[in-house]
Amino acid sequence: MEETNTKDPEYYLRVVDCQWGCPAHTDVPEYIRLIAQGRFTDAYMVNRHSNVFPGVLGRVCDRPCEPACRRGRVEEEPVAICRLKRVAADLRDDVKDRLPDIPKVKNGKKIACVGAGTASLTVANDLMPLGYEVTIFEAHDTAGGLMRTNIPSFRLPANVLDEEIDMIVDMGVDLRLNSPIQSMKALLAEGYDAVFVGSGAPKGKNLEIPGRYDAEDQIHIGIDWLEGVAFDHIKEIGENVIIIGGGNTAMDCCRTSLRLGGKNVVVAARKPREYLKASDWELDDAMEELVEFKLCHSPKEFVLEDGKLKGMTFEKLEYYHDENGRLKNNYIEDVFVPADAVILAVGQENAFPWIERDIGLEFNEWEEPILNEETFESSLEGVFFGGDAALGPKNIIWAVEQGHQAAISIHQHCQGRDKTNRPPKRMNLISQKMSLHEWSYHNDYNPSARRQMNHVELTERFKELDIEVELGFDPEQTALEVQRCLNCDVQTVFTTNLCIECDACIDICPVDCLTITENGPEEDLRQRLKAPADNTDEPLYVSSALKHTGRVMVKDEDICVHCGLCAERCPTAAWDMQKSCLSDPQAVDEELLWQASQPKSA
Repeated sequence: MEETNTKDPEYYLRVVDCQWGCPAHTDVPEYIRLIAQGRFTDAYMVNRHSNVFPGVLGRVCDRPCEPACRRGRVEEEPVAICRLKRVAADLRDDVKDRLPDIPKVKNGKKIACVGAGTASLTVANDLMPLGYEVTIFEAHDTAGGLMRTNIPSFRLPANVLDEEIDMIVDMGVDLRLNSPIQSMKALLAEGYDAVFVGSGAPKGKNLEIPGRYDAEDQIHIGIDWLEGVAFDHIKEIGENVIIIGGGNTAMDCCRTSLRLGGKNVVVAARKPREYLKASDWELDDAMEELVEFKLCHSPKEFVLEDGKLKGMTFEKLEYYHDENGRLKNNYIEDVFVPADAVILAVGQENAFPWIERDIGLEFNEWEEPILNEETFESSLEGVFFGGDAALGPKNIIWAVEQGHQAAISIHQHCQGRDKTNRPPKRMNLISQKMSLHEWSYHNDYNPSARRQMNHVELTERFKELDIEVELGFDPEQTALEVQRCLNCDVQTVFTTNLCIECDACIDICPVDCLTITENGPEEDLRQRLKAPADNTDEPLYVSSALKHTGRVMVKDEDICVHCGLCAERCPTAAWDMQKSCLSDPQAVDEELLWQASQPKSA
């Protein structure tokens, strides 16, 4: 194998699995260490730099960082990263004096954002410090987009959302509520230098089966129904409720139904639990609230009597895998489930009836905008998309990252620069050595199990719709949970010419991740390590040839737990523990980089 290029910023980023797994590359280990030190405001600001909405995401993020967490490789449960994010948000001080300064003299460029949701707000957050004038057009009478309308208040309190939105709007954003855009052509005619579309995926998918339109007042589209609840247009529902679907929206609908009068609430989904799109914790919370799940039930028809909905008939299925591993099913029988109301949560999609099709903005066969997925620019120059409006429904953190990338593109567009010339990621390494055998971080393995979130008692949580169910970690839970982090951003850095091949590091490694051996092809080398490296998704570190024997030092990044014992044991300091600090550029960084590249005047 070739010597590993550790100068590539993505090499060490990939080793920090939680940061690599986060679309916005939030520096997770750093903010967890800050929480451990009681520096909650500092931890919040580390979060806010990349994810913009720490208080929101500390409650409702889909947590792509947690399945990636290295702790999950040495025991069953990963670090409660999302829960700790909320700790920083809940316990921070006022951060107004730590937000970016906004220039009083603007740069003369005006940006229009359609929709006041996650992506548009992120674009405004990134462009306002550069002197742009940003106008956000919102159809509703309050900002927040689907964060506001589709996430129930018992999961995301309005005051948490309001506070983080206000941080952005108070930068001087021109927020125009109750101002739906009816025509892209008309918006472009107003002379904006760029337009960003962050209008979400506001169209809920329908279910075209017999009886669908015979009792429309009792059959609801999930995201529309949740929006009606959010704006107090819907305040009750029948006692017997069926939710069709197995995603997070279905979980929000069933739990909301319980709070609006539902007594017998059933979630019906076509597939087994392991194939449901809802997050495990969402499913667990619904089950804790005694929602009934009818899995492997395919909707067949709505059953009516005298024009009133009485329930639904389902086909009960049995699933199996065929000889090629494909999921198949057999019909078992028809099942009738009584219902006064049915909520359809079978997906959502983009809808752009206000964008004319004769202005040069191209759509694909699914009526999705055709975009450059790097720059998020459409086929119409100067028009950009982000969030659910861009590449379809995903979680909030994806919309944040797409907002960051679109803001870079908008800035480059307005300054006449190449939008595909993205500012590079950079990685700095800082030694954590304080003395011969002491590091500036706590590197002992803590055997504590993952802390469980405290919840409001079942007898209390249904009294009001806006009672937040999760209470957050208490101080003792926080103190134990932060110690579970393995500090994956503190890298084991090897200096080849210092190694004397004494094998001390190999002898002391608790997980057998180090091997000195003859080089060879990757597939062969992986099987000759002290512990075979079967997870090819994780890289191998391979040194250059060692000076005494020509062999190479190989480290399996998959199983290394960053304990630092190799560096403590090495007699020549060939190993060192160095914190990797990623610079993941945003629009302001691109501008500083460009200015630094310009020749200095005489």
